[in-house]
Amino acid sequence: MKYLTGSALLLALAAAGCQSDTPKTQTAAPTATTAAAPAAKASPAILFFGDSITAGFGVEPDQAYPALIAQALDSLHLPYTAVNAGLSGETSAGGRSRINWVLSRQPVSVFVLELGGNDGLRGLPLANTRKNLQAIIDTVRRQSPQSRIVLAGMQIPPNMGPAYAADFKKLYGDIATKNHLLLIPFLLEGVGGITRLNQRDGIHPTPEGHRLVARTVWRTLKPLL
Repeated sequence: MKYLTGSALLLALAAAGCQSDTPKTQTAAPTATTAAAPAAKASPAILFFGDSITAGFGVEPDQAYPALIAQALDSLHLPYTAVNAGLSGETSAGGRSRINWVLSRQPVSVFVLELGGNDGLRGLPLANTRKNLQAIIDTVRRQSPQSRIVLAGMQIPPNMGPAYAADFKKLYGDIATKNHLLLIPFLLEGVGGITRLNQRDGIHPTPEGHRLVARTVWRTLKPLL
């Protein structure tokens, strides 16, 4: 875990990557409950709303980057609960259709939006992606006005042409600027395109890759907490 040294925070993330339990991690699923016990006050939630990258496709649940963030929060005794609302295969349209249900499950303090990658890989019209992401942001601000929103940017290979890939990359910065959001320029910084940090499909991070993603996400989350 040589990538995760250099500060108390990164040491906490490194330690989290070695732990098997995630005491403050929850998964938002139709059969799950995020309610605290009646005698306890629920911790403010950091909701990770995304696709298979967030869901942790191909790795153990406690190896996905939201679980590593949760373990770091616990190690640093920060009173937040991380909620993984990632869904493999999710498009921006799919996220738009389920955002109301997800927000109804628990109060949200920080909302991390990681969607659009599947739109780009399928070559879907970017105007629709933009509309869907904007609709999700509008819904969060309407239903959870106290939430701070972090937008995770994504990039795609130039399979659909270099112009499409460039416009896709630019989309996230445009949306963040328009809505005054905190932006993670590229969620897979230092991971995307590096064979040893990705599974055999070349898209989804390995456990080591997720540790680096967690570090990237934490750089933006830390000032909010």
